[in-house]
Amino acid sequence: MTDPARSEASALRLSAFAGLALAVVGIVWGLAVSSQIILFDGLYAVLGFALSWLGIRAAAKVEAGPTPRYPFGREALAPLVVGVQALVLLGTFGYACVDAVLVILDGGGQTAVGAAFAYAVVTLVVVLVLRALLIRRTGSSDLVAAEAAQWTAAALLGVAMLVGFGLAVILERTAWAWLAPYVDPVLVLVAAVLILPTPVRMLRQSYRELLEGVPGDDVTRPVEEAVERLRADEDLPQPQLRIGKLGRKLYVEIDVLVPDDDRWSVSDADRMRRRLMTELDRPGQVLWLNVELHTDPGWDQVEVH
Repeated sequence: MTDPARSEASALRLSAFAGLALAVVGIVWGLAVSSQIILFDGLYAVLGFALSWLGIRAAAKVEAGPTPRYPFGREALAPLVVGVQALVLLGTFGYACVDAVLVILDGGGQTAVGAAFAYAVVTLVVVLVLRALLIRRTGSSDLVAAEAAQWTAAALLGVAMLVGFGLAVILERTAWAWLAPYVDPVLVLVAAVLILPTPVRMLRQSYRELLEGVPGDDVTRPVEEAVERLRADEDLPQPQLRIGKLGRKLYVEIDVLVPDDDRWSVSDADRMRRRLMTELDRPGQVLWLNVELHTDPGWDQVEVH
């Protein structure tokens, strides 16, 4: 196992077991203080554990590399798992929002807000530490980035609980005490609104990669700059450049229409390929590079709508 793969597996295991621990604490604490938002937090952690385990399995399959049955490898598992994570989170948020609305319509809920506030403080500290650790170890791993995004969502949930339960503690000591029972279900709705962009962003990324869409500027810009330097140094015609990303695998295809003479050879293409491999090499990234020199004007003409 390579160092990036080992770091990825270690980060995923850390996320999984931390999620399991927080899930147990959240469910037990939520039942004890009759808090819907804390129960939601615990169930969110259960989902996080299950999805982290799925990510670990996917990472192992991806690291196995190409096989006779999968000659191009199984990098597609990474964006597929990210998409599954996003869909599960969206479904969970939808269910929680419906339940919260029903509680509000029923007159709110009775929650031990002091104990709930203590839970919010403890879990927020733990979540922020875990989020920082995962962000530091993300590298080029989409799976670890997805885990970090989940912990970011958990941190937003923690902030919402901290502010909400703090407000509830204050309300109980004022003439506005009748509003306190509504704080818990309202927090669920607020948390869903705050967290919603995270799974939506994950789903869009997964969709784009699985359909071989153009990666973001942070991926394409270094490739375009390296190819332009090569073109200028070698006095090449403008090439047809295609870039795709699937998990940790970066596909770069460069087709160059050259004059039908003896100026260019196979060794020239090999030399250009080696140069680009050196310039574009990144830790944890698997580069699949193809440099083709040809004289057929119709070979690389692809109609783009």
